[in-house]
Amino acid sequence: MDFLGLFEKYWPFMALGLWFAYKWWNSKRVVAMLPELKKNGAIFVDVRSAGEFANGNAPGTINIPLQELGNRLSEIPKSSPVVLCCASGTRSGMAKLLLKRKGYRKVHNIGTWSKFLD
Repeated sequence: MDFLGLFEKYWPFMALGLWFAYKWWNSKRVVAMLPELKKNGAIFVDVRSAGEFANGNAPGTINIPLQELGNRLSEIPKSSPVVLCCASGTRSGMAKLLLKRKGYRKVHNIGTWSKFLD
């Protein structure tokens, strides 16, 4: 089978693999930026539910569940960098999109909350 035939047959798997590779790479990039972000007064927001947050969280993070984020934007200054986390990086990715649409410029998705502990 030629390359085009393989691509046509397996493109969904390739796209999924690229998506996971991007999430991994981006998370590593944000972890490397943490010292600078902390120095610049970053706000660390965990968008998991209150129950998930109570079961374990990284020191210095505040909990604003994703479903409440739109109503609690006043708690996050637009002038500070924002680093988002959740259980897997999916909800924090959605939160990043929301914040970007609301005019926040310096928003980063670290992925899982445990990355703050590294």
